[in-house]
Amino acid sequence: MGVASDLKILMNLVAHPIRGATHAERLESFYSGQASSYDDFRERLLHGRKELIQRLPLTQGSTWIDIGAGTGSNLAHAGARLAALRRVTLVDLSDSLQAVARERIRLNGWTNIELRKADAVLLELDEPADVVTFSYSLTMIPDWIAAVERACANLRPGGVIGVTDFYVSRKYRSDEGPRHNWWTRTFWPAWFAFDNVFLGSDLLPLLKSRFDVDFLRESSGRVPYVPLGRVPYFMFVGRKQ
Repeated sequence: MGVASDLKILMNLVAHPIRGATHAERLESFYSGQASSYDDFRERLLHGRKELIQRLPLTQGSTWIDIGAGTGSNLAHAGARLAALRRVTLVDLSDSLQAVARERIRLNGWTNIELRKADAVLLELDEPADVVTFSYSLTMIPDWIAAVERACANLRPGGVIGVTDFYVSRKYRSDEGPRHNWWTRTFWPAWFAFDNVFLGSDLLPLLKSRFDVDFLRESSGRVPYVPLGRVPYFMFVGRKQ
């Protein structure tokens, strides 16, 4: 992938209008023109995904639900542990992204991975999962509070949730951690909102209130083609209380 591919992605991000009456239609409108070159650009924008997946207890015979899984790129971060899992379910609403994921599964010959087109807020499982992840997908779900609650309901007791996403801090936070200035708290939510990505200050506090914290890191990362731009993100691993 090179500059031409990046320009295609940027044109979709900046100039392509997002249309649709439902969340699924809007997602497909956004991703359909960039699905084939999605991974290369996002790898430089979506920080912390590999470390998050490597920190998860993906153990022999366990089940993993990746919500908003997109093209299934997180599977590679699981490495050799992937073969030990009983089942991995990749949940997404975009047909274009799931088509890429389906081809990835075929090429690698994985037999313990299934695709499921479903809304994270309405997701029903046949049995509770051992691990649930959201990798830069919660901020794209309009009702992310309901998505977190549904994920908690779909976890077994003691099950693990892993989340990495963009965020901004509260102006006055009561715990230790970065306190973002006015510019950061104002610019990045406005910038991402053009693409229906909604950064907020309440996502991380909600996760910390609903799950016991196993690991948390708050940092910032570079944004391709945005000179000096560093967007805040976090990595969170929690356990169902």
